[in-house]
Amino acid sequence: MADHTAGYAAFTTVTDEFRILTIEFKINYFRPATEKMIVCRSKVINKGKKIIVSESEVFGVSGEHQRLVSKAMVTLMAVPTSSLANTRV
Repeated sequence: MADHTAGYAAFTTVTDEFRILTIEFKINYFRPATEKMIVCRSKVINKGKKIIVSESEVFGVSGEHQRLVSKAMVTLMAVPTSSLANTRV
């Protein structure tokens, strides 16, 4: 969830001609997420020409209370769609 959300945060910084690929991922788990709902919030903290760094926080939600359960630092690369192989599986 943290990686996926960080990728979408990074995708907001590029045009549709790019895809976002994770190249590095570090996550800290603080406690189990025992709540019935989990929320992840991500933001871009650095944007270069190709490399984007996003930070994600995952919260367990119970009513109005949110408890931080993990935090990730994700390094991503913006890759032109034209450079990706068109393979069919």
